[in-house]
Amino acid sequence: MFNKNIKIVLAGIIFALAIWQFIEGNIGNGIMWILLSLIFIFLYFKNEMILLAFLKLRKQDFPGAKKWLDKIKDPEKALTQKQQGYYWYLHGLMVSQTNMTQAEKFFKRAIKLGLSMDQDLAMAKLNLAGIAMTKRRKREATNLLAEAKKLDKHDMLKDQIKMMKQQMKKI
Repeated sequence: MFNKNIKIVLAGIIFALAIWQFIEGNIGNGIMWILLSLIFIFLYFKNEMILLAFLKLRKQDFPGAKKWLDKIKDPEKALTQKQQGYYWYLHGLMVSQTNMTQAEKFFKRAIKLGLSMDQDLAMAKLNLAGIAMTKRRKREATNLLAEAKKLDKHDMLKDQIKMMKQQMKKI
């Protein structure tokens, strides 16, 4: 909701208020203000709109997730670099249902900006491999599948990777 810079300024002001409360002898109030400032620091690193969009996607509510993502007007100014990566990753997941070319652009942009979890990066590369396979780019799909398999350390995408390799043999 707030710009990333406003969140840091608010956290600083609230933290200064907490220090003032400690100096005045109001320890309980100071602790409460510190906890409140930690919320703004948390929201600086994890954008609230992206978190709400992830919750909607978890429930398979694509229109609801799109509604939350659309509330971010200018992602370059409002989000940190990793958050921008997840912003485009979520857009890619939603658009991949309808427009493969647009989804490919979103996934490539998300990978370029960076995703903090290897599992998310593996999923993005797996989706890109599927798009490349539908466009008959077998070499690119093979490379992306190998990268996705390397990133999938917990074997959560093992079945999808295996199924995609079998489909690639048919091309």
